[in-house]
Amino acid sequence: MKEILIIGCGYLGNVIAANAKAMGIKVFATTRGRADALLAQGITPVICDVTNKESYAKLPMVEGVVHCVGMDRSAGKSMREVYVDGLAGIASHLRDKNFQGGFVHVSSTSVYGQNDGELVDEKSATNPAEGSGGIVLEAEQSLRNILPHSRILRFSGIYGPGRLIRGKAILAGEPIVCSPDRYLNLIHVTDGARACLAALDKAGNGETYNASDDEPALRRDFYNHLAMLLKAAPPKFITPGPDQPAPPHEGTNRRVSNLKLKRELLDTLQFPSFREGLENCVNLGAFQ
Repeated sequence: MKEILIIGCGYLGNVIAANAKAMGIKVFATTRGRADALLAQGITPVICDVTNKESYAKLPMVEGVVHCVGMDRSAGKSMREVYVDGLAGIASHLRDKNFQGGFVHVSSTSVYGQNDGELVDEKSATNPAEGSGGIVLEAEQSLRNILPHSRILRFSGIYGPGRLIRGKAILAGEPIVCSPDRYLNLIHVTDGARACLAALDKAGNGETYNASDDEPALRRDFYNHLAMLLKAAPPKFITPGPDQPAPPHEGTNRRVSNLKLKRELLDTLQFPSFREGLENCVNLGAFQ
């Protein structure tokens, strides 16, 4: 593969771009206004807004596309406009241009509604418990109707340098509002980027994969380990009551299986569990 296009070059997209460049691949990436920053990284910018169909004309036809658009609430667009309509618009444009390359869409494990500690894989029922998960699932279904050969990666929570969950709160001794014995599913951004490029290279057309690490973690274990690495006091947990729902994603409770990902795309992960991943983040001194 000689050229790829990253649609939505944010936290994950920047790592995908760096990895692709290291492999000798030319990288194009969309942006609404960060052209100079992308050029400084050796990335060819493409001014495009997924919610503006007129801007699609600037998209280059390349061998591989990774769609990893995040939600920028400052843009004033709804989640449906960005995730459903934007993705459908991009996919329709590529279809109309007779795009024959690989298309990887970064989705989310929020499409699963299981919430009692169950193990879920790609064949598990998708009955999202939250409205946002329903929108994510709607986006997947729309994409399948337009570009059936697309590969979908359902990501668990992405963390890594510069995005270390609750790091500052733990250092400040703030309590964490969650049920500590519920499961947390994560993937380090390094392995997430590797999975996206592997999906372009190896995944079968129309396949879906869970992008998650090897070890679903109890929140208690994750946050206690983080506190230990930060040399902070063990965190205090506040279990939310019926009238005080947990913050988004802190109330989920399922175990995401990555066996298909490892069988077909990545034999091993660089950060197979939160232990290796958190140590990497803390050693780099970057957290939130």
